[in-house]
Amino acid sequence: MNDAVKVGFLPQPNPGPHDLLVRVRAASVNPVDLAIRSGRLKPILPYKLPLILGSDLSGEVVAVGSAVTRFKPGDEIFARLDKDRIGSFAEYALVSEDVAALKPSNLTHVEAASIPLVGLTAWQALTDLGHVKAGQKVLIQAGAGGVGSVAIQLARSLGAEVATTVSQRNEALVRDLGAQTVIDYRSQQFDELLSEQDFVLDTQGGDVLARSFKVLRRGGTLVTINGAPTSEAVRDYKVAWPVQLGLTALHLKDFRLARQHHVTFKYLFMRPDGQQLGMLGKMLQEGTLRPVIDRVFPLDDVRQALAYSESGRATGKVVIKVP
Repeated sequence: MNDAVKVGFLPQPNPGPHDLLVRVRAASVNPVDLAIRSGRLKPILPYKLPLILGSDLSGEVVAVGSAVTRFKPGDEIFARLDKDRIGSFAEYALVSEDVAALKPSNLTHVEAASIPLVGLTAWQALTDLGHVKAGQKVLIQAGAGGVGSVAIQLARSLGAEVATTVSQRNEALVRDLGAQTVIDYRSQQFDELLSEQDFVLDTQGGDVLARSFKVLRRGGTLVTINGAPTSEAVRDYKVAWPVQLGLTALHLKDFRLARQHHVTFKYLFMRPDGQQLGMLGKMLQEGTLRPVIDRVFPLDDVRQALAYSESGRATGKVVIKVP
């Protein structure tokens, strides 16, 4: 699939009334970039070619649209780009004013770029869908991943008791992030060790998702971000009815398991939100949340960055630095 990705030149974009033209300093690689590259999300996100990949960024505002009121040229911002417009693997990108937030001053652009998509995913899963509260038990699958490493920190900041699954080499990392119960997925079965969890964040899908229902208490909540979304998760997108029916069919087993265990099952299709990102920015500024970065690649090596992310070996985030 990486053969379809090329480094080239396109005209610099022009901002619309509500847009920021941003000089990109760094952008991070996310699973959604791999899904878009492969065409798996085309029925939901029908982007036109040629397409610039990249869903989040950190950079400097160089120009603003006529209706912009919150930002000015020279501001340093970070953002998860709009759901219908991506393109952060570039020197310049357009960002809608309402999805951007001021970059925390204590972070580099590389550090800030690693946060928007995974930070908003963790935030919306734990708070918007999970309604996690102090004292509750939370399981974060794959706690050393991009989403997992942020979710552990957010869950602890909410006062939850956090368990997570990782390989043995990442045990020290997730304990440092705040996980209290660490399960080595290679030698231990999380569904034999845990029970009565209030909330599970699944990032793996498949068998891990199916087994996650077993560890929830009656009335608990399971949120997944892996695989195809549910029809409910894409209701704000212009998705054809046949596609919606297909999405429903794909999750029949999941909803059946949810009924059997008397729990709530949700798929999270993260939405850009500048206000929520601003709250994450405050946590980053205060030091209650910190980025976890594995490797940094130059923009010219974007194909290598995608390949490394796809390998599944990364701990935390893979970031692309724009010269």
